[in-house]
Amino acid sequence: MPTALISDIHGNAAALDAVLAEPATFGVEDGIVPGDVAPGGDEPAAVLDRLAELGWPVILGNADAWLLDADVEHADGPAIERRAWTLAQLGDRHLGKIRAFPCSPGSYDDILFPDTEDLSPWDVEGFDLLAGGHTHVQHVRRIGDAVDVNPGSVGVPVYRWNDRRPLPHAEYAILDGCSVEFRRCVY
Repeated sequence: MPTALISDIHGNAAALDAVLAEPATFGVEDGIVPGDVAPGGDEPAAVLDRLAELGWPVILGNADAWLLDADVEHADGPAIERRAWTLAQLGDRHLGKIRAFPCSPGSYDDILFPDTEDLSPWDVEGFDLLAGGHTHVQHVRRIGDAVDVNPGSVGVPVYRWNDRRPLPHAEYAILDGCSVEFRRCVY
């Protein structure tokens, strides 16, 4: 059964709705969300409500964790202001949803770029498929016996991991076994 993999929504409900409309046309009913769903965009509550309706598993991302427990000592003024604005948009119900997201088995501080050479933090036994987000760039690669997939970003896709110019579409992936189809849609 094919599964949608969507990540890095960052409070962009319009992009999320566009992405969710597309897999349904392919018969995709299930999905996984590897984090960073609420902070950053204009509609964090709408994104959290939509994900709750879907009932798909959502993994706690670094931006979600920062929203709950910010290290403001190491953040710049605009980031602190955006966090405060986002928190003002969310009620206890929404924050409770974020607190309930399970953590990934690894650390979201270990960032896997397309050209990362030391793959040891991600080389785990017993898995055919690994998935993650964070870099906002679609890529697939082998790590040991597994296929690792980054679906890109729904809310803030960028040109390349080392060129952060935003792109005018939303990105996600459809997984079917170890087959990966990267998708992009305009919203």
